[in-house]
Amino acid sequence: MFKRYNSLSDFLKNKFGCKVFKVSLNAGLTCPNRDGTKGTGGCIYCAPETLIPSNYNENLGIKEQLHKGIEYIRKRHKAEKFISYFQINTNTYASVSELEKLYREGIDHQYVVGMAVSTRPDCVDDEVLDLLKELSKEKFLWLELGLQSSHNKTLKLINRCHTVEDFTGAVERAKKRDIPVCAHVILGLPGEKKEDILNTARFLADLGIWGIKLHHTHIHKDTKLEEMYRKGEFRPLALEEYAELAVDFLQEMPKDVIIHRLCGDTSRRFLVAPDWSVNKFVILEKIHRIFEERNTYQGAKIKQNQIVARV
Repeated sequence: MFKRYNSLSDFLKNKFGCKVFKVSLNAGLTCPNRDGTKGTGGCIYCAPETLIPSNYNENLGIKEQLHKGIEYIRKRHKAEKFISYFQINTNTYASVSELEKLYREGIDHQYVVGMAVSTRPDCVDDEVLDLLKELSKEKFLWLELGLQSSHNKTLKLINRCHTVEDFTGAVERAKKRDIPVCAHVILGLPGEKKEDILNTARFLADLGIWGIKLHHTHIHKDTKLEEMYRKGEFRPLALEEYAELAVDFLQEMPKDVIIHRLCGDTSRRFLVAPDWSVNKFVILEKIHRIFEERNTYQGAKIKQNQIVARV
């Protein structure tokens, strides 16, 4: 069957020859955008409690979380191999010695074939990258960096407290160490038009990004974004709008870029709007349908001269 986009699940299955699932881990780290180092309150859309899995036990260390997660996923999904995913908060925001201990616990399992580390682009100095490079000799590894938008005006508005230049520098330094980078992008942020979003796609394509993780803008309770929404200062995208934008975005991505996610998801306990956020399967079905209706695919809008320029 013709594949419309290059999915992470297909990539991992081809690489390891079997079904591979991620196990989310909480290293207990915080964020410089919340602890006062760079800012307070975090990003305008961020509610820390939404990041913690519902079954998370704060008394469990990384090794215990990993073993428990593997046992659960093996039973539920019949997975054979696993990626340790340091997902919650800024997972490079600690001393290198502390990080090495956490990471090594995360890969110390016979069925773990890789590790993914999610963080901010302003929290990956050379020492951290050198550590990741060393660990990549032992297990397959990638780095996830939250960009959200390639426009500094948007980053300022959403209180990211980092710049596009921070992101570019982090990606270039990671690439020098052969560390694959997956960029997180949020579609439908306040103040952004369709062309702004497509320019973010083109920016990442030109940068030679390895992977992309798409999220939609959803509004959580007790956030600055909820205040804006209640005041009528922000309107979230409708489902059809988001699905159309996701397909538009992927048409600008080179075919070899790995698509880690097509949408975000959240719990109804924390959600204010949009109501369609709680069912990711409905969102995925809509995106797939638009791909089919348009008879389009990832990379469809990239011109030949653009491809040559990136080589």
